[in-house]
Order: sequence, then C-alpha cells, then structure tokens
Amino acid sequence: MGLEAARTRLVEGLSHEISDKRVLAAMARVPREFFVPADHYHSAYEDIPLSIGFGQTISQPFIVALMTQALELKGSEKVLELGTGSGYQTAILAGLSKWVVSVERIPQLTESARQVLDKLGYTNVEIHVAGKSLGWRAGAPYDAIIVTAAAPRVPDMLLDRLTLGGRLVIPVGSRWEQKLLKVTKKKRRNLIEDLGGCRFVPLIGEDAWEE
Repeated sequence: MGLEAARTRLVEGLSHEISDKRVLAAMARVPREFFVPADHYHSAYEDIPLSIGFGQTISQPFIVALMTQALELKGSEKVLELGTGSGYQTAILAGLSKWVVSVERIPQLTESARQVLDKLGYTNVEIHVAGKSLGWRAGAPYDAIIVTAAAPRVPDMLLDRLTLGGRLVIPVGSRWEQKLLKVTKKKRRNLIEDLGGCRFVPLIGEDAWEE
C-alpha cells in the first residue's frame, strides 16, 4: 500500500472516534512521513507512536487527533504548544488556527522541526527553544494550549496565560501513567474533563517535573 492510501485509511479509521471534520481534514493533509525518522518511513500511517530520538516520540495519530479536537479550534486562535518534538502536531495546529507558538527543550528537535515545517510551507508558526519557565510568556495570552508531555498537576502558570474561555489540553499524572485532561478556563471555577488514559514523556520545567 502506498503512503497516500495508507494516510486515507488512517483518517477513515480515526473518523469512527473523532467527530470534528476540520481535524480529520487536517490529518488528511499533513504528510506524517516527513516527520518520522527514515527507518520508520513506511510505518508513518500506522496508528502508533514512533521514536524520534533523544528519548522522545511522535504521538499516536489518534492521540494527536483527540487532543486537537479538544482544543475546539475554529481558525482565528493563537495556540501555544509545549513539546514541538517532530513538529507533526505543530503542523496539524497550523492548519487549524491563525498562529502557533511552539516550544521544545531539545535544540536538535527544535531545528529539525523548523526545517520540515519551512519545507512544507507553514508561515504561521514560530518555534522556540524552551527555557525553565513553562511555555512562551512573550506570546501570551493564548486561546488554546496543548501540552504533549505529562505534568504532575495542571500548571497554574499555563492557566494564567490562557484567555477566558480558552482550552488547555494536558496529560496529568505520574511519570509513567496519566489521564488526558481538557481544562476550560472560567471566571469562577474551571471546567475539567477527563478524556481518558494516556502515556507521555515527562514535562520538564517550573511547575512540572524536575529534570
């Protein structure tokens, strides 16, 4: 099976559990094979996470779609992504929002993701090497925040950088097992939804895990 056919089959499979048509269309547009190492090229459209080196992974496509759907993007938002990784999730977000700010603590991944996104023609993305502080304060506030690494709790630092009504999607739990949470910022009490179990690498930084 060719990669185009494999991508179509993957998206058809995702459509059984993902209802947002814009998210499915974005998944159908983005060539995941550009974001995986050469030795995983032919596994690009299997619904599994893949190693990208440095102890990091490109997330399972279902998880990418689920987290993206939870952000409820309409096209006008500024989105913050913590954990650029390969840049695949970044590309999905860029196709669904006005502007994406992404941070990554591993400089080599920052550079490789930037190169792939430039090659594919994305012009509404900025990528930064992460500092000790979570996220990218200079770009705040954000309409949506997605965290592709696991925190021990929902970081107040990120909630503070979210607009009222904005959505934060983040894995929360131990270093080995987490729940995927969607937090909608409200005036009085934030709305928290449990989207199910997941496993992510730890989020390193202030208000998260120590290295």
